[in-house]
Amino acid sequence: MYLYFARHGESEANLIQEFSNRGWKHGLTEKGVLQAQGLAYRLQSKNILRVYTSPLKRAVQTACLAAGIWGTAYQSADALREFATGICEGKRGPEDWQYWKLAMHNWNELGQFDYRIEGGESFNDMHARFFPFVNRLVTEWGKGTGNLLLIGHGALYWCMLPKILSNLNSGKIAGMDFPNSDYVVAEAQPKGLVCLEWCGTAVSAQ
Repeated sequence: MYLYFARHGESEANLIQEFSNRGWKHGLTEKGVLQAQGLAYRLQSKNILRVYTSPLKRAVQTACLAAGIWGTAYQSADALREFATGICEGKRGPEDWQYWKLAMHNWNELGQFDYRIEGGESFNDMHARFFPFVNRLVTEWGKGTGNLLLIGHGALYWCMLPKILSNLNSGKIAGMDFPNSDYVVAEAQPKGLVCLEWCGTAVSAQ
């Protein structure tokens, strides 16, 4: 079984660089709609049996477009939501992005997993919802021949995927991008989930 961890298409929040990680706001741009459709066509031959999506508007719209093209069901999963940014939610100033950068630094470079932006989520909070969800999917679907598409968000994936994919770490993906509507391919193997491809770049299984 393969899991396709995809990022949503370009959203209005991407354009204005606003933190929009809670509520129902900032859907896809026209470009984002085209990107979501392109994602669906690129994965059309991959035997996707189910689509799981973050409940945020931009992700749900991406899932709806892809699932509609395939005639496949999609399901909302809070585990795939972008991390809560607390006092930065709804803001877009340089000082707010400094808070975000500090969180990424504490989590991915210093290993301070309890750190959080005031009022927001910690790395451990994300871990507590993301890991059980993905592991449950592997348990439920792993013996079949079909594959799954998970639609989530950039920071969530940057933080969580190096921890759940056995052949990745934060250093290994440093400098690698995760564009809108691109995806990471992971295979469920006896030793765990193994990353085969990161946004078009092959990844060593070692």
